[in-house]
Amino acid sequence: MTFPFTRMRRMRKDDFSRRLMRENRLSCDDLIYPMFVIEGENTRQVIPSMPGIERVSIDLLLKEAAELVELGIPMVALFPVVDEPQKSLLAEESYNPDGLAQRAVRALKEAFPELGVMTDVALDPFTTHGQDGIIDDSGYVLNEITVEVLVKQALSHAEAGADVVAPSDMMDGRIGAVREALETSGFIYTRIMAYAAKYASAYYGPFRDAVGSSGNLGKGNKFTYQMDPANSDEALREVMLDLDEGADMVMVKPGMPYLDVVRRVKTELQVPTFAYQVSGEYAMQMAAFENGWLDKNSVMMESLLAFKRAGADGILTYFAKDAARLLKGQ
Repeated sequence: MTFPFTRMRRMRKDDFSRRLMRENRLSCDDLIYPMFVIEGENTRQVIPSMPGIERVSIDLLLKEAAELVELGIPMVALFPVVDEPQKSLLAEESYNPDGLAQRAVRALKEAFPELGVMTDVALDPFTTHGQDGIIDDSGYVLNEITVEVLVKQALSHAEAGADVVAPSDMMDGRIGAVREALETSGFIYTRIMAYAAKYASAYYGPFRDAVGSSGNLGKGNKFTYQMDPANSDEALREVMLDLDEGADMVMVKPGMPYLDVVRRVKTELQVPTFAYQVSGEYAMQMAAFENGWLDKNSVMMESLLAFKRAGADGILTYFAKDAARLLKGQ
């Protein structure tokens, strides 16, 4: 392999040869679209920190879902935004069978049974303090009692028709508890996508604005249960534990700053591996696009392809709809 007998540019010269040797490809099948749902009818709310993304009422959620089905996006991830009076220390609203998330799931599955619906299993949208669990008097998140509430929440989502429940709380043992509850309740085909390696990241700010938990959390943090950004070996242990407890799929979150972790999970464990291109990643890119500093289409697609190259089987991304349109030539 020496020059000039080996010329790396030879295969790059023409489009046909570049296509023939392309190692990774992005398709609509790789995309999961996160959506924020609110109460009301014919209601949209812009999210200033996430340009182009809105909170929508269930009727508008269905209109958006029709477009997603047409584009071939296989699944949506639902995040409810509840009003302050519905929040409490024990997050009882999280497992209300007639809660916002549960009603949204039922509406989606009735209208579009072919569309996968994933729900967030976490308590931060429902707690007065914005933490992902039940706290003691010092503000520390208690593990076992939180898991009990998470199980109730996951069961309420499964009963509503959710195809995938996605615990994002990072409590110890919650995947096993949710799996056991699903099995014993007859929901044997409800899949679990575990937020297995979820880091205590600074990239979540716009999302917390979107679900209305940033004001509740205030200057608090989630360091005692989300992972230290410095750690990679620990992520593998977390993923293996969730798999042992019954997870069908695992997720690394955030995405691009942790592509090394995505690669390790996929290479070392060879399991269905997903990544979340989180709100902060989206917001940074959108700011550059809107200022004319970067080209939206090319940078968006390059960033998504990076997840595939790292080994991700699928990507949760707020760019899903725009990317699908490009992939469809629209």
